[in-house]
Formats: sequence, structure tokens, C-alpha cells
Amino acid sequence: MAVALRAGVRPDDRVAVRRLVASTGFFTANEEEIAVELVEDALAKGESGSGYHFLFAEDGGHVVGYVCFGPIAGTAASHDLYWIVVDSARRGGGVGRVLERACVDAVKALGGLRLYVDTSSRSQYEPTRAFYRASGYEEVARLKDFYAAGDGKVIFVKALDAGTAPGAA
Repeated sequence: MAVALRAGVRPDDRVAVRRLVASTGFFTANEEEIAVELVEDALAKGESGSGYHFLFAEDGGHVVGYVCFGPIAGTAASHDLYWIVVDSARRGGGVGRVLERACVDAVKALGGLRLYVDTSSRSQYEPTRAFYRASGYEEVARLKDFYAAGDGKVIFVKALDAGTAPGAA
């Protein structure tokens, strides 16, 4: 598995992000639109202005995955990992790990000390939750029926500074 990482967004990433998100079979049409809107916001305002930073994994110039992250407003050094998506044909091949590690490095470079991520509590997302646990994230909260009845929100955090406990403010 050899992928090249590219920082920043390009206009054609709208199509790539839509394709990737749709390929997973996990997200609703509304969630697909939200993913594309973040790309559009970064294109319109720049990543610093929008707060949405992107890294794209490419294989032969073809986007096979991406991660979107950014600082959490009102915090000193906390960041959100908003999206990490890998083409369904490449899932399990290490692209997600490459993107997650690159995201952590980028957040550290931005001065981040904690990286938060949330996902659904539905059984379909157990592999996603296992990925975060294996990547060093600690589950810190579950919000029952957050997205819909029977679909809770699971919140994870990863401490990026060895001296900082995951649950620290």
C-alpha cells in the first residue's frame, strides 16, 4: 500500500469527497452534503479562515482517502477530527492509519494537545470504533439517542502530549 499525501483542497476535491463518502455505505445523503460543504468552505475561505484542514491520500493521482480536522473554537489546544474516509475498495489496507497519523502530526504542528473524534454507536460502526481504539484513542463519553432513536454518539480523545491525560480539559 503506497499512497502519497497531499495537503490542502482543490476544486476537484468536491467530486472526490462526494465519491469517497458515498462509497462507504455508512453515510446519509445529508451527511454526504456536509462533507462536500466543508471542502467548499475551505476553498472559499482558505483552511485557516474556515478552520477545516484537509489531507488527501492519493494513489497514482487518484484520491483514495482523506481526513478533515480543525481547532475547536473556544479551546486552547483541542482539535476535532471531523472526517476520515477511505474508499471502500481500499478499506483495511492501511490508508486510514496513514491518514490518522498524518492528521496527528499536523494537529501537533498547529499546537494541538488533544484530538477528539466522534462516531455513531450503531453496530455498523464497531470497526470504526475499533480503529480509533487501536490508534490510541480513549472512549470518554456516550450520548444516548444523539443522532436518532437508537443511534448514540460515541466520543473519543487522543492525548497528543505524553504529559496530558486524555480526559484533561
